[in-house]
Amino acid sequence: MKIYQRHTWSLTVDEAIKIQEKLKDEVITEDKLKEPVQYVAGVDMGFEADGTISRAAVAVLSFPDLQLQETSLARRPTTFPYIPGFLSFREIPAVLDALEKIKTIPDIILCDGQGIAHPRRFGIACHLGLLVDMPTIGVAKSLLVGKHQEIPDIRSSWQPLIHRGETIGAVLRTRVGVKPIYVSSGHKVSLPTAIDYVLRCTTKYRLPETTRVADKLASNK
Repeated sequence: MKIYQRHTWSLTVDEAIKIQEKLKDEVITEDKLKEPVQYVAGVDMGFEADGTISRAAVAVLSFPDLQLQETSLARRPTTFPYIPGFLSFREIPAVLDALEKIKTIPDIILCDGQGIAHPRRFGIACHLGLLVDMPTIGVAKSLLVGKHQEIPDIRSSWQPLIHRGETIGAVLRTRVGVKPIYVSSGHKVSLPTAIDYVLRCTTKYRLPETTRVADKLASNK
């Protein structure tokens, strides 16, 4: 997989903000997918040695049958602190290492985190999408910014996530009786398409199978 390194990873928070503000204008929130989609991937992170070592996992599944095709793991020292809104600077270096190992190139990557549903419209899914020049979707378990209306307790129901008067994502119910998830465009994927693929990758659990498999690998479960 081709990686487009756009900056160093040894950064201050102020430098990270400048990178987010600069690169956000390159994010594409229209569909630029290669059809038909044959492979989808999930990326997730775990940490070892009291957070000093980052453990990144990639899981590639066939689509639409969601059969596991390939996995990879990568470890490297953690160089950026945990600060909400800046997870990409903490997590992406190890994720890129893991992505470089895979041979089955996915058509879409589902990230455990935000896409444009971010204060500066540049969450981890946007950042990763630009660096690998691939379609990405943000699939987060918790709200970072924005407000929304109540979600009906019906699978596939959703409400727009609004921040500063702009729709930045969707609050999506993937399973009856459990908390919704937060879906947003990462790169080269529109919001309706992101919702569609997240639902098609989600079976009987709250999270997409891509995320579930990658989470198990990253957490050594």
